[in-house]
Amino acid sequence: MHNASHHELRNTFHALLAGSSCHHTASVFDPLSARMAADLGFEVGILGGSVASLQVLGAPDIALITLSEFAEQATRIGRVARLPVIADADHGYGNALNTMRTVVELERAGVAALTLEDTVLPARFGCKSSDLISIEEGVGKLRAALRARQDPSLAIIARTHAGVQPLAEVVARLRAYEDAGADAVCLVGVKDADHLHAVAENVCVPLMLVTYGNPALNDDHLLAELGVRIVVDGHAPYFAAIKATYERLREQRGLSIKEPLDPSRLAAHYADTETCMAWARDYMNVSE
Repeated sequence: MHNASHHELRNTFHALLAGSSCHHTASVFDPLSARMAADLGFEVGILGGSVASLQVLGAPDIALITLSEFAEQATRIGRVARLPVIADADHGYGNALNTMRTVVELERAGVAALTLEDTVLPARFGCKSSDLISIEEGVGKLRAALRARQDPSLAIIARTHAGVQPLAEVVARLRAYEDAGADAVCLVGVKDADHLHAVAENVCVPLMLVTYGNPALNDDHLLAELGVRIVVDGHAPYFAAIKATYERLREQRGLSIKEPLDPSRLAAHYADTETCMAWARDYMNVSE
């Protein structure tokens, strides 16, 4: 199987951003899934932070995974990838200088793009999981990321949460990130097409949208018209793999399955999410 060079894949991704269609990401989590996605004709893949945390650590998505662990998994995928892969680099694994290291390691891993979000991660004492860093700190991280990039074809995408801040604040952040040099901006928490339109009319760079399958955002033609080029529906393939593994192991033990299993609940159970949340409440007074 021919592996395209990392540079070729990055150029392919830039062509997607520069085009006029929106493309849905394949959730890839290991070399086989990346090969499957390319073989099935997906234009782009994504390695989710939450997926990597489950796959590598068996831990919930609360920023316990380290940069080296994430970069290793990205490298395994990058080694065989024949489609451009976006790495969900969370908060850059620390401050602006940590973010520079993150860019260096993920560029070496062979990803085509990475997203950097402005969420306060890991959660701080007494803070909510949706709290954001200041615009100034967000811009500083982004500028640091761009400075650390060696290959200018690596796309750096700034991500913010449109559902936890007023529209004016969302727009101010996106404009600041655009001015700092982001190749695209990524939005999570958009409610519907009207909400998206209100944001999109203020942004010139291409948009990436994390919808988690929101039915109010399932019109690809409309999304494309509003500047959306990349859509992340979620990570259903990985959760389906967890469910299939569990069901096959039960079957092997001669255990019947009484009711349909919810793959997300299954993952949460085996990632011991309840214990992690109890620890957070005990030691960090975290309010969800």
